[in-house]
Amino acid sequence: MTVRVRIAPSPTGNLHIGTARTAVFNWLFARHHGGTFILRIEDTDLERSRPEYTENIMTGLRWLGLTWDEGPFFQSQRLDLYQKAVKQLLDQGLAYRCYTTSEELEALREGQKAKGEAPRYDNRHRNLTPEQEAEFKAQGRSFVIRFKIDDEREIIWNDLVRGKMSWRGSDLGGDMVIARASADGAGQPLYNFVVVIDDIDMQISHVIRGEDHIANTAKQILLYEAFGAKIPEFAHTPLILNMEGRKLSKRDGVTSISDFKQMGFTSEGLVNYMTLLGWSPPDSTQEIFTLEAAAKEFTFERVNKAGAKFDWAKLDWLNSQYIHNTPVDQLTDLLIPYWEAAGYSLAGGRDRPWLEQLVGLLSASLTRLTDAVDMSKLFFSETVELSEEGSKQLQQEGSKAVLEAIIAALEAQAQLTETSAQDIIKQVVKAQNVKKGLVMRSLRVALTGDVHGPDLIQSWLLLNQIGLDKPRLSQAIAVS
Repeated sequence: MTVRVRIAPSPTGNLHIGTARTAVFNWLFARHHGGTFILRIEDTDLERSRPEYTENIMTGLRWLGLTWDEGPFFQSQRLDLYQKAVKQLLDQGLAYRCYTTSEELEALREGQKAKGEAPRYDNRHRNLTPEQEAEFKAQGRSFVIRFKIDDEREIIWNDLVRGKMSWRGSDLGGDMVIARASADGAGQPLYNFVVVIDDIDMQISHVIRGEDHIANTAKQILLYEAFGAKIPEFAHTPLILNMEGRKLSKRDGVTSISDFKQMGFTSEGLVNYMTLLGWSPPDSTQEIFTLEAAAKEFTFERVNKAGAKFDWAKLDWLNSQYIHNTPVDQLTDLLIPYWEAAGYSLAGGRDRPWLEQLVGLLSASLTRLTDAVDMSKLFFSETVELSEEGSKQLQQEGSKAVLEAIIAALEAQAQLTETSAQDIIKQVVKAQNVKKGLVMRSLRVALTGDVHGPDLIQSWLLLNQIGLDKPRLSQAIAVS
C-alpha cells in the first residue's frame, strides 16, 4: 500500500491545536507505513488568508517536529487547475450556473424555517433554458456554480475510525455550490470542490481529519465519482473537548501552538500529549514516547470515536518529565529566551557556566519553562523582596547577630566554595551558640527573601559569584 496523506490548514489564523493534532495523526500514519506527508496551504479564502498565518503554521509544524515530505503547495497558485475542473463539470452537465439572488435564498430559508424544515436549496435553477439564463444575465444577476446532487443517492464509505458511514443525498442541503462569483468572471472555487481536485492531483490515499468534516466527506465522494477518480480512504478523528465535554475553543484559554510555546511547554512534551488525545498505545501504561516511537505503534484501530478531553494537569506532568530529563546545556538554551523576554540582564558575571549552574539548581522544580522566570528572579535582581514569613524571621532574636557573623566570616574567605560555605555555617552556630536552624533560616531570608526556596548553599554560591551575597546580607541586617 502506497500511503500519501496531507495536512491542509487554512491560513486564516494561527496553527490551532486541533489542526496540529490532525497533523500529528497524519504524520504518524505516514511514517508507520513509510509513506509521504504533504503540506498544503488552503488559502482560497483570499480575504481572510494572511502570510503571517502561513508562517505561523509552518513554524509551528517544524517546532513540533512534523516535517513534511512535499510542499508547501498553495491553492491560490492553482486556480487554473480548479477552473478547468469546473468547466469540465459544466460541459458534462454535472454542474450548472445558478442565478438565485441572496434575497431569494433568504426568503427560501425563512419559508422553510416557518414550516419547521431543515434549510436546503431547492435546486430551482438546475434546468434553466438558454432563454432564462439570458434573461437573468440581462437583469445583471451574478451566478454561482452548483454541482448536482441526487437526493435519492445513498453515499456509503467505511471509515477507518468509525466503521460504516451512510448519508442520503437529501441530507446534504441541495445542489452544492462549488464556485462563487468573482471579479474576473471565471468563478472563485470553494473548499469542498478544490480539496477534491487537490487530493486527486496529489494522489492522496488517505484523508485523515476531524469528525466535523464528516458531512463534507459525503459531498466530496460524489465529486470524486464525477471525475472518475479513485476515492481515498477516510479516517475521521475525535474532536478535542474541554473538561466539560464541549469543543475546545478560545474561551478555554490557549488554543494556538505558538501560545503553548509562549506558556513554556516544550515541543516534545506537547506533541507527546497530542498523540494521546484520541489514541492509545498498545501498552496502556506507556505515556512518554517520541514521535518516532509512536509512529511504530500507530494504527487507527486504537483511535477512539469519543471526543478527547484536554487535561491541563496531564499536559503539565508530561511537560515536566521532558524538562527534568533535558541535559542542562540544552535546557539552558531553552530558558535563555524566556529570561530575555522577561527583561533579565545576562551581564554582571552571568556567563554561560553561571547560567548552567542556575539551570542545574532549578530544573528539578520546573513544570513549564516559564516557571524559571519567577523562580530565578532573585538571581537577576539587585535586591530581594521580603515575604511576610521572611520579615518575621529577621525579627527573631539572634538573627541580626548571626548575619553579622556570616559577613565577618565571608571577609576571611578568599573564595566561597560549597565546603567553605558549610564551614561558615558551622562556625557561626558554634560562635553564637545558637541552633543551626536559626542560622540557615536567617541566611536564606537574607539571600532570597523567603524561608522557602531552592538549595541554600547552591543559591549562596551563585549569588556570591555575581557579588550579590554580601550586599543582601547587609540589607537584611539593616531591617532586622
